[in-house]
Amino acid sequence: MRVRFHGAAGEVTGSLHEVEAAGRRILLDCGMIQGSVEAERRNADPFPFEVSTLDGLIISHAHIDHIGRVPLLVKRGFSGPIYAQEATAELMPIMLLDAASIAANDAERTNRHRRQGEAQAAPLYTRDDVEAAMRLVKPLPYDQRSRVLPGVDIVFRDAGHILGSSIVELVADGKTLVFSGDLGPKNTPILRDLSPIGRADIVLMESTYGDRLHRDREATIAELGGILDAAWKQNGNVLIPAFAVGRSQELLYWFARYWNEWNLSRWQIFLDSPMAQKVVKVYDRNQDLFDEDAKRVWAGKPTPFQLPNLRFTETAQESMAINHIASGTIIIAGNGMANAGRILHHLRHRLDRPQTHVVFVGYQAEGTIGRRLVDGARWVRIHGRDIRANAQRHTIGGLSAHTDQHGLIEWYGQIAGHPPLVLVHGEDKAREALAGEIGDRFGVSAELARPAMELEV
Repeated sequence: MRVRFHGAAGEVTGSLHEVEAAGRRILLDCGMIQGSVEAERRNADPFPFEVSTLDGLIISHAHIDHIGRVPLLVKRGFSGPIYAQEATAELMPIMLLDAASIAANDAERTNRHRRQGEAQAAPLYTRDDVEAAMRLVKPLPYDQRSRVLPGVDIVFRDAGHILGSSIVELVADGKTLVFSGDLGPKNTPILRDLSPIGRADIVLMESTYGDRLHRDREATIAELGGILDAAWKQNGNVLIPAFAVGRSQELLYWFARYWNEWNLSRWQIFLDSPMAQKVVKVYDRNQDLFDEDAKRVWAGKPTPFQLPNLRFTETAQESMAINHIASGTIIIAGNGMANAGRILHHLRHRLDRPQTHVVFVGYQAEGTIGRRLVDGARWVRIHGRDIRANAQRHTIGGLSAHTDQHGLIEWYGQIAGHPPLVLVHGEDKAREALAGEIGDRFGVSAELARPAMELEV
């Protein structure tokens, strides 16, 4: 068994790993590179392998940094099966059609500024490419061993990160490779806890927060309630950049859970993301994957997706109308790194106001507007305009969908014999810290994946 690393190998984006086993070539994830304009240009680069000779693709979960280049892979000649957990298979077309729409809008915007005679920009892929990719998807349930190619079996285990997120066990040539995908913290609302793994011959493990510990969840929730109360007293508004899958649904869960304590009936709450609204329906259809606490919350009143003052904004006109409301709004909008989507429209209108509170509830990649704001930038450029950042900014790490250093160490430590470990999906600072802790505890020298690095199992 050979493993080659092509993406998320030194950064938290663009997950892409290749496995050669049983005479087959298989990809683990095919994610989009996110971050700065320069970083995102790399998405159009040729793949570092011959696409047409791939035999299969296995998807860990539906976040765009893990699936965002799947239609491009198909467009460039891939025609094999794509395996994903059942809920992930439901989420994929929602995410990918949105990405195709963004790509089309970006190309149109670029072409408006090109001179006559200049080559026209084309989107990375189109809706037709997404539909072609989705015809190849084969859904699988959790905890079922499936023969996906001759001599190659896989099992999806619950990763507790987002709905449908999976740890992948790949068995071939008498060896077991475990790919963590993204691992969620224990006791995450709505989702069941991540599954332990009994054995492996090699582990590819994410390391997003390998150098830090999340704040205690109770303290985190108290902090969120305090922010909402302070914003209300200042006649302000609350802007929350949130990923359409995971964070948006969890925020609504907490709003329902603390409806009375936080006096949420006084607010106007907007889920300003058509994509997140579609995701909400997928969550509702998959309540069998919820943990017991979530099932109890859904049985109570108000339910998270039916809060009496929650408005789902569909059209661009409805979204823009929110900014005519002077105060008292909580706006959850995509995207989660404030690098595209409707949240930019709201930041452009409200970021210069000191009574605005911007709440970051997820990872902010290098080069994104979200990362610059978290790092204290006084000015950011949005839609070609320089906007002064006077708003109050809050980073709530305890709501992260990724487990922290302790969680990563605990999950790996449960695997019998502490097999060889490769750290992926993390910046070097995080990976080095995690590798040091694991080496100290288990005597294992973890490899840090690099692009084009190859290992034999």
